[in-house]
Amino acid sequence: MGPVRGFKRRKRAEKKAERYAAAAEPMDSGQEPGDWWDGFSRRIAGPQSLSKELNKFECIFKISRKTFNYICSLVREDLLAKTTFFTCTDGKVLSVEDQVAVALRRLCSGDSLSNVGLLFGMNQSTVAQVTWRFVEAMEERGIHHLRWPTSEEMVIIKSKFEKKQGLPNCCGAIDTTHIMMCQPSADPLNKVWIDHQKNHSMVLQAIVDPEMRFRDIVTGWPGSMNDFLVLQNSDFFKLCEKGLRLNGKKLELSDGSELGEYIIGDAGFPLLPWLVTPYQGKDLSDSKTEFNRQHSATEMVAQRALARLKDTWKIIQGAMWRPDKHRLPRIILVCCLLHNIVIDLEDALRDEMPFGHQHDPSYKQQFCHFADQSGLILRDKLSQFLSGKLPP
Repeated sequence: MGPVRGFKRRKRAEKKAERYAAAAEPMDSGQEPGDWWDGFSRRIAGPQSLSKELNKFECIFKISRKTFNYICSLVREDLLAKTTFFTCTDGKVLSVEDQVAVALRRLCSGDSLSNVGLLFGMNQSTVAQVTWRFVEAMEERGIHHLRWPTSEEMVIIKSKFEKKQGLPNCCGAIDTTHIMMCQPSADPLNKVWIDHQKNHSMVLQAIVDPEMRFRDIVTGWPGSMNDFLVLQNSDFFKLCEKGLRLNGKKLELSDGSELGEYIIGDAGFPLLPWLVTPYQGKDLSDSKTEFNRQHSATEMVAQRALARLKDTWKIIQGAMWRPDKHRLPRIILVCCLLHNIVIDLEDALRDEMPFGHQHDPSYKQQFCHFADQSGLILRDKLSQFLSGKLPP
């Protein structure tokens, strides 16, 4: 009897799978940590290596080797579980480290698929598929790096905010930024994505702790939506309105009243019982002016976090060319996860990054005039407390 139909084809597939598994296996414990990078850097030392800095790991990936290894450990299982394997143009099968390197380079440089492919010796479709596979794995394996603080962690956060600028019982700072998109203006369906600066964009709303760590994000909404509307449509807003968030220990004041937990935001947000915005208008009293100064200095942490996010993960800094609007929010989420991982792992490169705060440099400040009565009372109490008129 002759061979079973498809036997040879299955054998070839099995050999390919074995070859991929062998190439993708983690380094043996006896190997030096630099072995993978030594081989990888030699492979990319072609026409693109005109810069003397190209062979420096940190210059290419914007993170330390320790952080890179940790990210590989997060996604390794998911990447190895895929039956499809990728190769360079020379036929070499990409290891897990290779795939993570390609994806990170695409995310941190913002370079085109063709430029990343040219650098690493692979075609554009491979770069696109490898990057998306990495995004999917990070969504699943890295999400624990972006979560709301526990009650114990919140005590530390409130203490750090108070030490920074004196705001007591403050739990975070909120801000929004725009992720720019290049879209055909002739398409009437794209008008919803046109924001108040006449750009096509997607909004990212983030709540940040004193270490510039993202604690809550909302993205995917079109740029035409203002800050208040994005906030209202968030789970965070709904939880706060139900008393299920920012519901921790209150601060007792000398007049017998209590100061609940809250976050702060700029003038684009509404004044709420749990969201404090600055005083608006001219000819403010000295105490209100001082409150605005301290409020602004504290809120700066959110601006800096978003500026650093865009500066490090440049794929969301410039205008993305006709992005898939269903995939873009997931890419933004993964960039936020990577941002937090750098902080959580105390990556040494974090200290070398510039402290900018302009994440939307071409955008003018928007103003929201909605003010809840309880929010007005809360802000006045904070202003009196900071001016020394209401000691605790």
